[in-house]
Amino acid sequence: MPPARRTDPDLLRRLLRAKDRMDAASHEAWPVRRLAQVSGTSEAHFARSFKDAFGLPPHRYLLTRRIERATAFLRDTERSVTEIAMETGWSSLGTFGRIFHDIVGESPGAYRARVQQEAHELTRVPHCFVSAAHRPGLTIAVSEKRRRASAP
Repeated sequence: MPPARRTDPDLLRRLLRAKDRMDAASHEAWPVRRLAQVSGTSEAHFARSFKDAFGLPPHRYLLTRRIERATAFLRDTERSVTEIAMETGWSSLGTFGRIFHDIVGESPGAYRARVQQEAHELTRVPHCFVSAAHRPGLTIAVSEKRRRASAP
């Protein structure tokens, strides 16, 4: 893509509008078609421009937001893992658990047990730093991460 398109303020505003909608309702389904409509671009142009602007494809960004929200619920509430999975937009508990494990490195239950045990150690650190440190590092596709982990 030519550099002029990446820095086009109008395009960036429209991409941010779609990103803000995903942030506000990450539990909803956000196919590229719907996001392209929100941003007023074609599907292909939206997907390419979103990745150029934010460094992640739209679907991976949405997964990141859902996992961030799920980790916050696991850390800060006593809701069941099933309730959290459904509330954060997953239609299957198995899919939620598998993708959560692929991204975070442990099951939702194990994550909850560990962070509850560590909670008292983080009381003196500002919450914004703790949140940034716990943000999932989803820089590659989950399927690629799985392939790399299973390779000898």
